[in-house]
Parts: sequence; structure tokens; C-alpha cells
Amino acid sequence: MRHFGHLAPEVRERLFHREPCVFDADSPARLLSAALGATLYSPATRSRLADDILKQAGRGVVSMVLCLEDSIGDEDVAEGEENLVRQFTDLAGRTGAEPPLLFIRVRAPEQIPDLVRRLGPAVRLLSGFVFPKFTEESGIPFLEALAGAEVASGRRLFGMPVLETPELMYRESRVDALEGIARSVEKYRSRVLALRLGVTDFCSSYGLRRAPDMTAYDVQIVASVIADVVNMLGRADGSGFTVTGPVWEYFRVPERMFKPMLRHSPFLEGQAVELREKLIEHAMDGLLREISLDHANGLLGKTCIHPSHVPAVHALSVVSHEEYSDAADILRPERGGGGVLRSAYTNKMNEVKPHRAWAERTMLRAEVFGVAREDISFVDLLAAGLPA
Repeated sequence: MRHFGHLAPEVRERLFHREPCVFDADSPARLLSAALGATLYSPATRSRLADDILKQAGRGVVSMVLCLEDSIGDEDVAEGEENLVRQFTDLAGRTGAEPPLLFIRVRAPEQIPDLVRRLGPAVRLLSGFVFPKFTEESGIPFLEALAGAEVASGRRLFGMPVLETPELMYRESRVDALEGIARSVEKYRSRVLALRLGVTDFCSSYGLRRAPDMTAYDVQIVASVIADVVNMLGRADGSGFTVTGPVWEYFRVPERMFKPMLRHSPFLEGQAVELREKLIEHAMDGLLREISLDHANGLLGKTCIHPSHVPAVHALSVVSHEEYSDAADILRPERGGGGVLRSAYTNKMNEVKPHRAWAERTMLRAEVFGVAREDISFVDLLAAGLPA
């Protein structure tokens, strides 16, 4: 699979200076953690889940979470488990089918070995599990169950803890909670693919809900948690983990985005008016601002609960030609001694030593999401990625 792999080769060639790389479930963990992109959640009880998974893969989704936790009722858990086993078995029997990276969000550690056993040969389609409400105390049993299931199945399985408990919100307990989480995920570092943020749960601790024209970063008490999570768990010195962006709850907002840009977009010249209208219809101001702020605050990828969010997350994850040029200049071997140089775009200073970690992260993002051509904008990438 690859990001934008659902586009025709000639379209990718027109869009990309450097195309996204090809990867699969057996690729190195560092690459996969960056490549998660827009991770689409789906309730495990959907009767046509196998069809839905392949449909979304055909639209550019590369990672999905099949949820047995908050998205279904307590009384539906057993049905959801049975349905997952049926749907995985169905998928495994389809010749030529290439599903996204698939994860199961469980409620309790004991579900992990049970589901792996019940999946049988179809476990080859499973990339891992998502652990809800992760703390040091609750998280260790999940990680131990994951390690045991990995041995039993003979397949590499990853865990993605969700950080969403009140202890992380409350100022008096936050540092202790983060230190405990850091200890537990460090012990199982090779099995932790990414850390996910449960911002909806954070807001619920104070009876808050952000409006569609606000981002998680506008809710200051939530922004403070995100900052501390990145501070303690997302460092670029080799000790950190990939931290993914919070979920966006809204599906549509008033049409008011990018109309002037669309009129001047070279990629859209000669395209049908319907495509322009579809782009405006799908565009979400708050979501796009939040994705940009995710990147600015050290987050990569995003939890998504609606397919319409996926193209925006992926389009904004593509490295611009300017970013790529700066990163490449900073990382040239002859720059190893440091120094300051003018950007090739002649609009900024690149200071080699302070900007090196940024450049390395940018190059990893360039590998998995690609580098846009110099004359290609986010609007072009978004328009190309929208489903037909």
C-alpha cells in the first residue's frame, strides 16, 4: 500500500516531486508509525464490515480501527467480537484483496488473546490492538496480553495506547500519570506503534465540547494536556513516540473555503464544475486548522470518525517542495559541523544544528506522504484525493 496509491500513476506523477513510498504491515515500525495517516474508526458491529474496509482502502485509507469499546453499547460486545471474526475470515478469503493496516480497539486485556485465537489464520490481516483509557496500572495488563498474543500467533502485533483518563487532565496528578505511562510504554517500546489522544474524554471531565469553528488548541485546558504529552512522550531525541492528533467530531460546516484559490488552481483547470463544488462541500475550516496545529505541535496522523476527513489529513501531511528543499539542505553531509544558511527559497534562515531534528522528521514524512511539486498546492492534493 501507499498514500495516494488509489490515484492513477499519471495523476501522482503530476502532483508529486517525490512520490510516497510503498509499505506493508511488515515494514519497519518507525515507518509505519509515521504512515498511519488518517486512522479511520468503525464500529465492530457493522454487518458489511469487510466490504466497508475494502471500499475505504480503495479511497486512500491506509489504517483503520475496528472498535469494540465506546462506539458500541455494552450489550453489543459479544456480537461485535463474533462479527469481527466473521469479517476477518471473509477478508482473508478474498483473492487479491489488500486491506489497510487493521487494529482492534478492545475493552479489556483478556479480549486480546481470545480474539487472536478465534481469528485463526485470518490473524495475518491484523496489525494490532488499541488500548483505551491507558494508565500505568491499567496499561501493563494490555501490553502483557499483547506480548503473549504475539508469541501465540507468530505474528508481529502492535499496541496503540489511548491517553484519555481524568488523571491526565487534572493538574495535581498529570505529571505522575505521564511518568507512569512513560515507564510502561518504554518497557514495551518495540510493541508500541503510536500514542493516541482521547480529547473527547478530556473535554468530558469538564463538561466541555468544542464548536465546529474551534480546534482542540482553542480549548486551553485541553491544549495544556497535549503540550505536556508531547513534552514528556514525543521528544525528538530518540526517547519519544509518535503521538497522533485528536479526533474531529464534525462532518460538515458552511461552504466558505478556498473559493478564491480554486479559481486559480492549475490542477483544476479544465475540470468539471462538480469537482470544484465537491471540494468546497467537503472542506472543513476547523478540521484543516486543527490538522495544521497538530503538525505545529509535534503530532502526526489523526483519529478520524468519518471518511470525509481522510483526504484533508493526507493532503496536509504531504511535504511541500519548500519544506523538502530546506530539510535536504540542512541534512547535507557537508553541513555536519553546523552553521547558518539561507533557504533556497531565499525567504528564511536555516540553522543546521537546531533545525536538524525537524529536517529528519520532515524527511520521514516525505518518505511516507511524498513531496509535492513546486507548483502544487494543498487544494490540488485535496481535490485529487476526494472520492469520485
